[in-house]
Amino acid sequence: MAVAYRLTVLGTGYLGATHAACMAELGFEVLGLDVDPEKIASLQRGELPIHEPGLEEMLRRNLATGRLRFTTSYEEAAEFGDVHFVCVGTPQKKGEYAADVSYLDAVVESLAPHLRRECLVVGKSTVPVGTAQRLADKLALLAGPHVELAWNPEFLREGFAVRDTLKPDRLVFGVASERAEKILRDVYTPLGDVPTVVTDFPTAELVKSAANAFLATKISFINAMAEVCEAAHADVKQLSLALSFDERIGGRFLNPGLGFGGGCLPKDIRAFMARAGELGADQALSFLREVDAINMRRRARMVDLARDLVGGSFHTRTVGVLGAAFKPNSDDIRDSPALDVALTIRQEGGAVTVYDPVALNNVRKVHPTLGTADSALTAVRNADVVLLLTEWQEFVDLDPEAIGTVVNTRNIVDGRNALDSEVWRAAHWNYRALGRP
Repeated sequence: MAVAYRLTVLGTGYLGATHAACMAELGFEVLGLDVDPEKIASLQRGELPIHEPGLEEMLRRNLATGRLRFTTSYEEAAEFGDVHFVCVGTPQKKGEYAADVSYLDAVVESLAPHLRRECLVVGKSTVPVGTAQRLADKLALLAGPHVELAWNPEFLREGFAVRDTLKPDRLVFGVASERAEKILRDVYTPLGDVPTVVTDFPTAELVKSAANAFLATKISFINAMAEVCEAAHADVKQLSLALSFDERIGGRFLNPGLGFGGGCLPKDIRAFMARAGELGADQALSFLREVDAINMRRRARMVDLARDLVGGSFHTRTVGVLGAAFKPNSDDIRDSPALDVALTIRQEGGAVTVYDPVALNNVRKVHPTLGTADSALTAVRNADVVLLLTEWQEFVDLDPEAIGTVVNTRNIVDGRNALDSEVWRAAHWNYRALGRP
């Protein structure tokens, strides 16, 4: 390691816990900070509040070496750190599209008075463009010229966060000085040769917003084609395959299905639209409203397909739901399309039972009255229709004959186009999927 910087990570949620453990894994001394004493105590014991493959083992390994520890003290963090990474959330404001950046302001206002020596504060949170400069001005006012801000957006995918941190496809440095650039390059030197874009604050902020907007648009595009395919009796899976061979388009994230969810993508594209409106550029992002609308229509269409299979009404019908997390390899149920569908069907009178390999504890905490089961077979027992809503490999590998012995009727709706339709139909299942005949 070229320079022995000591790092703090402010905020120990999904992003912060991952960044802290990975930076310690690279050999840095890291101090994680959070204002929640229970969360800090849990992390210090090596226990994660989230499911992320490989992360808990890494956390425990680096706690054991002493390179990683946690605190609730801003004063301790300020004294310890040479580089302070800000990793707090920016949720959607209630009743608005705009992002709530109050947690960021709280971190800066709590940390700045204790920063008595030269250091770099690095924002990693997803923020409305213009936030970085405002926080830089606040730091200068509260701490003085010896403290500088940089912006280094994260590009983590839930389920692949450790890999995305240690083997990123690019790094983006929003900086206002050569010194800040040098520090960031030093910090990330252990990653090896990674494509790096050095730019100003607003461009760095926009990179993350634009990446999310493009990804959401691609997902909603193929789901819009699924709507057309249903009307034309065409097969969106075959359409997607044909498009994937075009180098200009590519096949990644061109998978038709229930659409996107989670704690980031939906709220980030809405915040992007809100900020564009504040800047007077709302027409430039008006297409994102339709992207959002297409995404939400997929959930309603899923309910429609299930309702049709059980005779037009969910009353007195039993529904087995496979999947609750918004994506596989995660226990995140925030804005989960799977849960949205399950709750809608329950509201329409269906007896719903949900199974998910890792998200059940969160489901039971947030929706304690929703029926849950501890296995796929139990969830679909006596079901009039089975819904596959999260494409866990466990569900893809299910034996249609084994499942068929416990259901009431062999009806299945594949909300992720993850199953082999020929295999299930050969097992005498009435198979339906979004965008397919």
